[in-house]
Amino acid sequence: MEIHHDFFPLADKLRPGNLGEFEGQEHLTGRQKIVQALVQSKNLASMIFWGPPGTGKTTLARILVRETGYPAAEFSATVSGIAEIKKIMEKSKAARNDQGKPLVLFVDEIHHFNRSVQDAFLPYVERGDVILLGTTTENPAYKINRALLSRLKILELFPLKNEHLANILNRALAFIHEKGSADLRFTPEAEAVVIGYSNGDSRRLLNLVEIVLQTADHSEPVGETFVLDVIQNKVAGYDRSGDDRYQYISALHKSVRNSDVDASLFWLYRMLEGGEDPLYILRRMVRMAVEDIGLADPEALRLCLSAKQAYEFLGSPEGDLFLTEAAVYLALAPKSNALYRSDGKMKEIAEKYKLLPVPLQIVNPDNFIAAGKGAGKDYIYAHDCPEKTSLLPTLPAGVLERGFYEPSGMGFEKNIRERLAYWKKIKDELKKKK
Repeated sequence: MEIHHDFFPLADKLRPGNLGEFEGQEHLTGRQKIVQALVQSKNLASMIFWGPPGTGKTTLARILVRETGYPAAEFSATVSGIAEIKKIMEKSKAARNDQGKPLVLFVDEIHHFNRSVQDAFLPYVERGDVILLGTTTENPAYKINRALLSRLKILELFPLKNEHLANILNRALAFIHEKGSADLRFTPEAEAVVIGYSNGDSRRLLNLVEIVLQTADHSEPVGETFVLDVIQNKVAGYDRSGDDRYQYISALHKSVRNSDVDASLFWLYRMLEGGEDPLYILRRMVRMAVEDIGLADPEALRLCLSAKQAYEFLGSPEGDLFLTEAAVYLALAPKSNALYRSDGKMKEIAEKYKLLPVPLQIVNPDNFIAAGKGAGKDYIYAHDCPEKTSLLPTLPAGVLERGFYEPSGMGFEKNIRERLAYWKKIKDELKKKK
């Protein structure tokens, strides 16, 4: 059967024109939520719409502009240059005076502009000459200039639920029947595959429907086997340039922390097979070796650094095995977050006592002023003592807290606990002799 192509792509033809047609994101579009409030008040503020592909970021931004009645100019950061946008922004003040409302500057995929380019928006946003609406699939905290981000409201969108995808699928089938005179139907099993393959992405769903429409026999409902053949059993991909990167690396880190070898290898290979840079993963593994293992197994850090060196020498794909070795070792190593806890504690202590000077007895008398103040006068050289330690105060007298590092009973930290106890015992005996 011949299919008319004038209603493709479906994702564009079925784009909602108002909030009533919009599917999902009820935490933003529901009653008394921010989008509804903005539409009712006819006021807009500068915002970033952040979320995975196919969740409605661009559509929602366009609906807001349309329903609030603001003058607007739309650009894509993948196509437009900043020079083009600057010309519009330079005229925005005059436009604001003429129309009584600031210009809405809608920049799709704003994360494609680097941070220095993003600086160009700042003065116009600060003065209120433009309202900046941007969309991004990447975490704004990592990709948007901090000064600009502080002036924007972040609206986070989430993958669509199956019920929303089912509604979109039904709309697509009705549209195809009406505009294309094609009776495309799916069996319940095939529909479940289509929705599952979409993975919360409406565009992914509609693109699949287009392919099925052009390849399937419409005389009977399309079955599960046919749909699986079309998608070739592919699972949802890995977007190394988007938020997937941060979610997957976090999943790997948490799996290692939980000593789950299977999960650690699963998330490692989800990233490697998705095209992630192995050095990015190795850098995080080095952090895991200290944050979650630390001195419970000092070998973990050395092994991760060796894996990095070996990978740089050999490269992919052969060098990927070094990451496998590191992941297994980290997952099975004894765990301790004693160093991590010490890090957090010491930042607070350092801030609390930041005005305290170095005790005079351990100040180097390297100039006549310091020497005149008595610097180093009561210093005791530990190696001159039979115990190789002394009661020399090396902390400022005002610091009352102790126990900054508290080793666990796991792995090598057992030995470290014994060492701490040994030195404490020596010092206690010295105090008794004093």
